[in-house]
Amino acid sequence: MYITALLALLLGPAYCDHHERTNQLPDRSTIVHLFEWKWRDIADECERFLAPHGFSGVQVSPPSENIIIHLNDNTRPWYERYQVMSYKLVTRSGNAEEFLNMTKRCNKVGVRIYADVVVNHMTGDNRNNIGTGGSTADFQKYSYPAVPYTEEHFHHPFCFINNYYNVTEVRDCQLNGLKDLNQSMAYVRQKITKYFNHLIELGVAGFRVDAAKHMWPSDLKKIYSRLNNLNVDFGFPPNSKPYIYQEVIYYGNEPIKPSEYTPIGDVTEFRVGSEWANIFRTNNPLKWLVSWGEQWGLLPSDSALTFIDNHDTQRNGGVLTYKQSRAYKAAIAFILAHPYGEPRIMSSYFFNEIHQGPPSDSNENIISPSVNKDDTCGNGWVCEHRWRQIYQMVAFRNAVGKERVQNWWDNGNNQIAFSSGNKGFIIFNVEGRNLNESLQTGLPPGDYCDVITGKRQGTTCTGRKVTVGNNGYANINVLGDAEDTHLAIHVGKEVWNVILVVI
Repeated sequence: MYITALLALLLGPAYCDHHERTNQLPDRSTIVHLFEWKWRDIADECERFLAPHGFSGVQVSPPSENIIIHLNDNTRPWYERYQVMSYKLVTRSGNAEEFLNMTKRCNKVGVRIYADVVVNHMTGDNRNNIGTGGSTADFQKYSYPAVPYTEEHFHHPFCFINNYYNVTEVRDCQLNGLKDLNQSMAYVRQKITKYFNHLIELGVAGFRVDAAKHMWPSDLKKIYSRLNNLNVDFGFPPNSKPYIYQEVIYYGNEPIKPSEYTPIGDVTEFRVGSEWANIFRTNNPLKWLVSWGEQWGLLPSDSALTFIDNHDTQRNGGVLTYKQSRAYKAAIAFILAHPYGEPRIMSSYFFNEIHQGPPSDSNENIISPSVNKDDTCGNGWVCEHRWRQIYQMVAFRNAVGKERVQNWWDNGNNQIAFSSGNKGFIIFNVEGRNLNESLQTGLPPGDYCDVITGKRQGTTCTGRKVTVGNNGYANINVLGDAEDTHLAIHVGKEVWNVILVVI
């Protein structure tokens, strides 16, 4: 059954602009997680690609000193970055001076830096006791002299998380054997606050708080309340607060709920990735996305950090990743076209083993990504943010902002389309058969370039062209076996011969 309009969507909720809260520039959107990149490479990427393509910010890997771990094959795993030795800013990504250089250069071109901070725990036990900054620890004595922390600053030494339905156990016991800090102690909160404020002084715009679910919200609230305003020397307006988004893993079946943390910051909405894996693998029909957002039991839009995959979930097989590129690009397109939540996209390196660390040389130094002529990356880096189908959708989101979903259409199964107010229009076809329809785009009449297959060059498109008539309708064709399952057009530089454009 064909649906040409849905009153519920036409009159649906309008979403608020997050820019002031997230400290992003008003004409930018989308945080990209440059996982395991070096600070100087991030600075280069801000200037040469992220700023020119409208990205709003970068989530960087944890900047605090971590333990050096060697696996049996003598390689170093990615997860060593999440085992803290001290709050010194020395990692394989760089030192404090290089971190400062990165924040200066990225902020100068309008790209914000969000630090991934690990303060729930320190390290686990390890055969090596030396960190990336030269610090040492005595694991058996819970002694980390470079902070310093001693045994009194931790929760129960021999308590491990076995039951995720026991709230106290989840927050006071050891996660995967990592030594669990006691944030109820003023001394521990003071050390954490000092670390956060040091990063603020160095120009970050906010924090991704790792393992927030394993800390009491009341303790985190006390830490956040003592954070400084952002440093105006980096172009932030006076009295700007750091943007905080917290990792709270939740799939709807545990007593610890994300809503406990939304009063103190945004929360990572893990259910986005799990739901969309089913939908874009066609286990569930695309038509269900007509009510996508809070009606699915998700967090309020103004509290949700949305993503398809992250450095953890892409290794467990339950979500879409770069390894299923066709469906993955479509899922990313939807997350960027729909106004629900604050989007973050993943930028990865190729991996075959779940523990595999970033590309590195024989001296264990991270190898910088190379850039190919077609803007993709080499040297073992995936760089999803450089895929045309993804960075062009960042431009789409920048053009449409938080416009509400209108002009919904579906074929009752796996072909859908909708407009973002009167600024953008997108179509998805994952049904495996051709889509050929005359659809209401909601856009002003004119010639538009499909931003998925190409760009505008003068008065032509390098990809598909879509002509919108005076009545807003356009003839849309998406082949069932096309390289990309979706098509997107929007107002702005990708359109010409427009009779009336309302922006």
